[in-house]
Amino acid sequence: MFDPVIAPSGTLLGLLQRGRGDGTLHALTAPRAEALEALDHCVLHDPRHDWQVENRSLYYARLYLDLNGELDAIEAHLFGAEDILDGDESRTGLALAVLGHLASYGRLDALALLRRYAAHGTNWAWALDELALRDDDAGLRALAAPVLARFPADPAGDAELAATVRDAFEPRPWRLWAEDPRTSIATRVRTAQEAGSFDRWQRQMRPAGPRPGWSVAAVLDWAQQGLERGAALHVPAARCLAAVAGSEDRAEILDAARTGTEGARCTALRHLADSADPEALPLIEAAVADGTPGVVDAAVDAFERMRTEAAVEHARRWAERPDALGAAAGRVLACRGTAQDGDLVLGALREAVRGEGPDAPTLWTLVDGAGRLGIACAAPVLRHVYRETASSHLRGRAAGALAATDPSFATGFAVECLWDCEETTRELAARHAETGDARVVERLRRLAADPAEEAEVQTAVRSRIGPDAQTM
Repeated sequence: MFDPVIAPSGTLLGLLQRGRGDGTLHALTAPRAEALEALDHCVLHDPRHDWQVENRSLYYARLYLDLNGELDAIEAHLFGAEDILDGDESRTGLALAVLGHLASYGRLDALALLRRYAAHGTNWAWALDELALRDDDAGLRALAAPVLARFPADPAGDAELAATVRDAFEPRPWRLWAEDPRTSIATRVRTAQEAGSFDRWQRQMRPAGPRPGWSVAAVLDWAQQGLERGAALHVPAARCLAAVAGSEDRAEILDAARTGTEGARCTALRHLADSADPEALPLIEAAVADGTPGVVDAAVDAFERMRTEAAVEHARRWAERPDALGAAAGRVLACRGTAQDGDLVLGALREAVRGEGPDAPTLWTLVDGAGRLGIACAAPVLRHVYRETASSHLRGRAAGALAATDPSFATGFAVECLWDCEETTRELAARHAETGDARVVERLRRLAADPAEEAEVQTAVRSRIGPDAQTM
């Protein structure tokens, strides 16, 4: 999947792509045709950088309801020729999830599209999972024959069916079909269930990896062999070292951390950092200076995991370094520093935004640190990150930091956050938004009554309105 092209944050499309609350508020006041065009574009061209983590489906489904939007564009997207040519589930996953939410709100046209796609579409398993949560038994039973017809009645087809049943995210349809009154369907599904359970048992009986009695050298060799196969195993290998290494093995591990092969060196650095060895920090610094890119990444990651006061002291010395270790030092101080480290964390935050932009991965930790340390003068940078980032998770973290550093948050960004695509951001807004704004009171009541809203959000809402809703 290609990285999505995100429109400027000041446009309606850019706001909707980011999942910002202002996107909904602007769409409801824009010409309906323009708003629906932007909404369709977002649903058909998933704007998320990490589509498996970020939320958009409920956000877009609610806007379809508010605009009374038609589903013609989604239908054309699902059943076009590209559905056969491109089987990547990320192409249709967002559209199917939006239809699932619309079906839960009572949109029968969305339910019909899901049923039809489950019977004929390429990404049918996703559609079936959506229906498993929302359709009735009769609707699911009607899909048994077309779904099973996807699997040829031969050994290869039966094996594929067994794997599909075993790995199904929502088991409800398969359980219904196993009890289907049609013998041909029930027998085939029950056979697949039994085969899947047996396969799972067999896999559990064939564990791969280290065995009891391995030596330090064997664990280090295993890590290097994994790296040569393209699998980074230094993290599990370091856990193995913790189990097999004794005090007499320290010299061997220190030598591996200095001059070992890449896999062994990564493993040894991780082990020494996790065990707070006094030599870990000097060896990490040396690895950053002369190691391969893989060793540098492992050394930096090991350093960030350290919880000792010595690690924090080294972070204060390293924070202004213009390399990966300097960036990691800023993150360490953001997580474990004290008020005296506010200037260093603020400097790292500003440098990250200036050098890498509002979507830099390092910002997640630095934004949290600005809020944790209550760095009031970080508010302008945090507002910039909030407005410009394409990551709804990072925007939510920026909102949390602003709640701790910006006195205007309750009457500003907190209001629009009530319409945000992320439930954690809506929960934050429900706890902070100033109820003197009539829009806030109405939105809180709507969230409290919405059956699709997350329980944590509704709990936060009720803590604000509760029995005093009428007096607000």
